[in-house]
Amino acid sequence: MRLDKFLKVSRLIKRRTVANDVADLGRVSVNGSPAKASKQLKEGDVIKIENPNRVVSAKVLKIPQGNVSIQESITLYEIVE
Repeated sequence: MRLDKFLKVSRLIKRRTVANDVADLGRVSVNGSPAKASKQLKEGDVIKIENPNRVVSAKVLKIPQGNVSIQESITLYEIVE
């Protein structure tokens, strides 16, 4: 699954266009290296999102096959930092 779609489905970022913009600005890294919105994710990857007021690191636990419910979205990742 693409990085921007995972961020939207997992609700780490509310909109896919915002996820694209954040990735284009270089504020998202996967496993320590800067990532574009089209980066393909796999289970075990660590995503780091740098917002102006906080930094969030999350480990990908599960890649969904489509849209998921709000209750299921929190099971897709684990906050590392």
